[in-house]
Order: sequence, then C-alpha cells, then structure tokens
Amino acid sequence: MTPTVALLLALGAAPGAAQTAPPSDSEAGAAPQVIRAQLVPHDYTTLASEIAARIDRITKRPGEHFRQGETLVVFDCVAQRAEAAKAQAVLLVAQKTYAVNRRLAELKSIGQLELDVSAAEIDKAKADFAIAEAAVSKCTIAAPFSGVVVDQKAREYQYTTPGQALLEILDDRALEVEFIAPSVWLRWLKPGYPFSVAIDETGKSYRAHVELIGARVDPVSESIKVTGIIDGDAPDLIAGMSGRVGIAPP
Repeated sequence: MTPTVALLLALGAAPGAAQTAPPSDSEAGAAPQVIRAQLVPHDYTTLASEIAARIDRITKRPGEHFRQGETLVVFDCVAQRAEAAKAQAVLLVAQKTYAVNRRLAELKSIGQLELDVSAAEIDKAKADFAIAEAAVSKCTIAAPFSGVVVDQKAREYQYTTPGQALLEILDDRALEVEFIAPSVWLRWLKPGYPFSVAIDETGKSYRAHVELIGARVDPVSESIKVTGIIDGDAPDLIAGMSGRVGIAPP
C-alpha cells in the first residue's frame, strides 16, 4: 500500500471516489426569507387652518377616536358670519331693485341698459354672498375620514393663520405593512402573494398578503418597496409598530 492510498483510507475516502457536493437550496427546500417591516396607516394627514381666526374649541384630544364628518375644530367667526349676513342683505336689495326695474321697463319708463345693469348687480351680489359663505364654511373643520388623533399642534383660544397645522390624524382601522424586498423577487412576487409578519410590540404573528409592488427598482440597493395588507381584524395593532416579515419563495 502506497502512502497516498493509506492517507485516503485514513480520511475515509476510497481511491478514485468523488467528493459529494452539499445540496443546493432548491434541493434542500427554500427557506422563508425574513426582512424588517413597519405598520403604516392607509390614510393620514395634518389638518391645517384655512383662515385667520381664533380657535374656539378643539373637540378631540390625542388618542381619541372620531367618525368621518365629525367636527374636530371650531373657530370664532363672528366677523365672517357678519360679512355673510351683509352680503345676503345686499343680494336681497339687488333682487328687489331688478324686479322694480323690470316692471318699469315693461312700462317703457326705463331703458334696456338700466335693466341690464340691475341684472348684473344681482350676479355681483350673488358672487359676494358665495365668497362670504365660503369663508363661514371654513370656520369648522370636519374629519375627512374615521380615525384617531395622533398629535395636537395648536391650543384652544390660540390665534391661527392660514396654513398653520392644527391636528395630525390617521385612520387606524386599515393598517398596511411596508417592507423593502430584493428586486430579484419580482420574478415570483405578485399582488395577492401570502406572507406572515411577526410584530415585536405584540409578540404575535399575523397573516397578510401583498397589495402593491413599487413602480421603481432602486438600482443601488437592488430593492423595491412592497406594501401588504393584514388579513382579518387586528385591533391590537397600531401604526408605527415594526416586526419581521416571513415570506417563502415558491
């Protein structure tokens, strides 16, 4: 026996035997890919003042829920309502004047020009009244959707200016799962694809499915944004929670 053969026998390999390669991923079965994810609300916004006025009342505090259409902020709008009343009175005068002038025109007591001018005065008064009503409509802010107040950025009796932020709100009923996936997953990842998400704050795992896939691949990280939806009701989840997405390739 040569020294080379003795060495092969000592290592457990017979002379001429090929080394066995480890099984590939496809042979061993695809393992779920785990990546980080965050819960975000579908609808969220910051309500802002559209007029310069003093805040009379804020009906909801951070953490309180509200329904769509419910009044959240009320402004002190005495001046705006007075302007609306004035504009309405001017409109009434213009309408009565036109009615009288039309009768006089029928009797040939005034010309067509005077009648046309009085008709134009009605249109002008209507426009002024519409502007005044629009200003009054901005004296209250209603909820654009049902949800919860996240943050209060102004206080009652505070004077606000147009564009000033007042309340930050979001819809906590429909939460989405956002995560960044490798762009190579686009070969098989499609809307409706199921996955699971384990939330750190609750210690629970929830079933979900892919809702949307981003429209652009990041060429640097070779990744793409994916948005999913939690299946069923999950009242213990709130926006901002994070966790791990478990998704297995087909």
